[in-house]
Amino acid sequence: MPDTYEHHSPRGGKSRVNWILTGFFAIAAFFLFSEHRAHALGLLPYLLLLACPLMHLFMHRGHGGGHKHD
Repeated sequence: MPDTYEHHSPRGGKSRVNWILTGFFAIAAFFLFSEHRAHALGLLPYLLLLACPLMHLFMHRGHGGGHKHD
């Protein structure tokens, strides 16, 4: 005899877990940013200086390559 009652999880089960995880990550990101702001902002000038050679390398694809015309 087939079971006439279907057992389903509540419809909002996964969405509730997603909201809880989103809230947890938002709180963790806030505290991580607030506690390490001085370190991150102190490194910003060095990151800008590092960006110059990296942009040159990746944007120009090095020197002498890719400019040959047949």
